[in-house]
This record gives sequence, C-alpha cells and structure tokens, in this order.
Amino acid sequence: MRLKNVKGANEIIVKGTYYVDDPYQYRGNWNKYFGNNNPIYVEIGMGKGDFIIENAKRYKDINFIGIEKYDSVIVRAIQKSNELELDNLKIIRVDANKLDTIFDREIDTIYLNFSDPWPKDRHAKRRLTSPIFLDIYSKIFKDRNRIVMKTDNINLFNYSLDSLLEYGYDIVYKTNDLDCMNEDNIMTEYENRFYNMGVKINKLEGIKKKK
Repeated sequence: MRLKNVKGANEIIVKGTYYVDDPYQYRGNWNKYFGNNNPIYVEIGMGKGDFIIENAKRYKDINFIGIEKYDSVIVRAIQKSNELELDNLKIIRVDANKLDTIFDREIDTIYLNFSDPWPKDRHAKRRLTSPIFLDIYSKIFKDRNRIVMKTDNINLFNYSLDSLLEYGYDIVYKTNDLDCMNEDNIMTEYENRFYNMGVKINKLEGIKKKK
C-alpha cells in the first residue's frame, strides 16, 4: 500500500541532503562520487528508508544507495535522513529497469526487500527476480553477483529461488522463518509490521561468480 501524496513532495525530495538529482552523470564513477573505494550496496525499492538508513549508520565502511520510484514513499526517506550525518548514503529516484544506465559494473550487493510480488503469471516479468531484471543486474555488478532478498510472500520467494538457480546463482543461505530479532538483522518498515503480526519472513542470499 502506497502512502498518500505529500504536499510539496517534489521540492522536499530535490532539496534532500542525500538525494542525487542526476545520477546518470555518475555512471561508472560512483566510488569517485563517494570519495572512497568502499563497496557499494544498493537497495531496490527502499520504501521509507528504515533499512538503508540503519545500514549506513551501522556500516561506515560500505557505501549505500537507496532506489525508489514513488515520490510519496521516497519523500519519507528524505525527511528521515536530512538531519543525519551519513557520508556513505545516497538516495535516487528511478525505476529499477533503468539501473544499467546509472551503474556500470560497480555494485557489490543488491538488496530486494518485500518487493511487489506481481502474483499474476502475465506479470511475472515485472518481478525484480525475473530473468529480465537479472540481466540488468548482471551489467551493474562488479566482481560477483550478490542478491539478498527478504519477503513475506512464499510464492515470490519460491519463484525467486528457481529464477536465481536457473540464472546460475548459488543459494548460499535461505530460510522460511527468519529470526527478525537477531541483532544482525535490520528490519524494514514492512518487516517490522509483519513480525508484530506473527507473519513468517523468508530470506535468501544468492551469489554468482563472474566468469
């Protein structure tokens, strides 16, 4: 469920401390933009930003980029992060199908948290673990492909497992009952809500080595 429109959202977004207004100009040069050679982790569909912001606060030696296409959602992440001091965080407003026009073999990890399951078969190509998107990701990963995914939707989870395996990924971790309260686990807004409702969370980590 999407948030209602926020009055003046676009103005708030473009003035965001960590918002990147023209990300295309940094394609192939994101480490230079961050000013270091630290690994770059991307969350596609960052929602209101709880996950990506907490990661940036906790892991200073990693650069984090949050991707979101909906103004009504990204504005919340902008508002949350504006007053923080996070040299390792950037926020981009863009559709995931354009990622290879923004990055060029420089991403180390992609997070997919509670993505839209697109349950109808005719919409399968829109799922963020479909072969169409895996092709896009392969163009932006650096030394290896690494995808970490969490979802409450078991059908999307099983589809993603099959899709990643068919694409040549090794599934190095999977669970259908994630310990959300583990101190190493950073929860998203949806995850926190589902956990409090008693809904089990599925998680996987897939890695594909570059040839």
